[in-house]
Amino acid sequence: MNIVILAAGLGKRMYSHLPKVLQPVGGKAMLKHVVEAARRLPDAGKIILVVGHGSEEVKEAMADQPVTFVLQKEQKGTGHAVQQALEAINPDEPTLILYGDVPLISTETLSALEKTAGDGFALLTIDLDNPKGYGRILREDGKVIGIVEEKDASEQQRAIKEVNTGFMVLPSKEMERWLGNLKNDNKQQEYYLTDLVAMAAAEGREIKTFKAQDAWEVEGANSKVQLEGLERAFQLRQAKELLEKGVRLADKNRIDIRGSLTCGKDVFIDVGCIFEGDVVLGDNVVVGPYCVIKNTKIGDGTVIDAYSHFDQAVVGDTVKIGPFARLRPGTALSDEVHIGNFVEIKKSEIGKGSKVNHLTYIGDTTMGSGVNIGAGTITCNYDGANKFRTVIEDDCFIGSDTQLVAPVKVGKGATVGAGTTVTKDVNDNTLVISRVKQTEIKGWKRPVKKK
Repeated sequence: MNIVILAAGLGKRMYSHLPKVLQPVGGKAMLKHVVEAARRLPDAGKIILVVGHGSEEVKEAMADQPVTFVLQKEQKGTGHAVQQALEAINPDEPTLILYGDVPLISTETLSALEKTAGDGFALLTIDLDNPKGYGRILREDGKVIGIVEEKDASEQQRAIKEVNTGFMVLPSKEMERWLGNLKNDNKQQEYYLTDLVAMAAAEGREIKTFKAQDAWEVEGANSKVQLEGLERAFQLRQAKELLEKGVRLADKNRIDIRGSLTCGKDVFIDVGCIFEGDVVLGDNVVVGPYCVIKNTKIGDGTVIDAYSHFDQAVVGDTVKIGPFARLRPGTALSDEVHIGNFVEIKKSEIGKGSKVNHLTYIGDTTMGSGVNIGAGTITCNYDGANKFRTVIEDDCFIGSDTQLVAPVKVGKGATVGAGTTVTKDVNDNTLVISRVKQTEIKGWKRPVKKK
C-alpha cells in the first residue's frame, strides 16, 4: 500500500520558525508520530512525504526515517499536494492519505480503515457535537455522495454532525484520473482532495466509511493552543495505559512521558514526573514528586525521592536516592547504594552498599563496595583541560569536606580524616589527615562596622 503524508503546510498560527509538522507532541515531532503509526501497518509500502514550507528542515529531521520526499513548491490545496506525489506512487497498490499535523492517529484505526476500503474507496469519518471547521459528509439514501467544506456549505449542510477527518484510502489508478479532473472553483481557489468523493460517487462507485471513536485521534494542530490540547490528550492516553498495566499514579493528569516508559509490577509514580527517552523501572520502584528521568534503567525496589534528575544512568536494586540528587551520563549504581540530597554523580561506578549522602560531587570515579563518603566531599577530576579518574576501593571511610585530587587512589579499608586534601595515593587500611594546625588568639575582637 502506498502511504502519502501531506506535510507542506506553513502553520502561520504557530508563530514559530519551526515548520508546523515538526512541532513536538510527547517530545517527538508530530510528523514522526504519523510516520511511525504508518510504518506499523502490516502491508505498509512506500511512504511518501509531500513537503513544502521548511522542506529542508523537515528532510533533515526525518533523515532517519525510510521515506521518499516530494516537493510541493506552491501550496494550492490537498488535491494539488497529492498530485505532486503521483510519480512516486505504485498504481497497482491502493493509496492511504495521511496528514503530518494529526499526530495521534493510531495504527489500529488506520488498519480498520484499510480493511473497510478493500480494493475500493473509504473515508475515515467521525461524529462531532460541534463540527465547526470540518468538511461535512453528504449522504443520499445512506450512501456517501460528497464532502462539502464548511466555507462552501449551506446552513443546512453545516448542521451535519458526521465530518471528514481527511484520512482516506483510494484505488490509485482511479485516483490519478480523478486528480486530473480537479477544479479550483471554490472560495479558497484551491484543489480539494475531498472533491474526489463526488467524482467517484458520480461514477457509481461506493464510498465506504469507517468511524473513528476518539476525537483526539483525528485532531490536527494549527496553533500552540491546539498543540497543547494534543499534548494533554497524548499524555492522558499514556497515563491510562500505565494504569491498565498496574502502575499506580498519584494523578493521571500530572505525568509526562516523552519517549518510552516500561514499568514492572507495583510501581508508584508521584505527581509532576517527566520521563524522556527510554526509561525502565523495575518491580516495586517508587518515584517521588517532580523527578526528571531520561534514558535510565532502574532496578527493583529502588526509591527515588523528590526533585531528583537522572540522565543516561543505570541504577541497581534497592537503591535509595534523593531528594535533589543528580545522576549524570555514565553513572552506574550497584545494589543497596544510598545517594542523598544535593549529591551529583557523573561518569562513575558506585559499588554495592556504598553511601554518598550529603552535598557531594563524585565525578570520573570508580568506587568499591561498603564505602562511606562524608558531606561536602568532592573529586577534583578536572585540571582545566583534561579529566582524571579517582579510585576508592572497598570499605573506605572518607571524612567530610575532603578533596580528592585526581588522578588518585584510596586503598581498601583506608580512612581519610575530615578536611583532608588528598593529592597522593593512600595505602590500604591507613589513616590519612592533612590539616592546618589550629591556632587560638586570645582577646581577639571582630571588626565592627564604622558609622
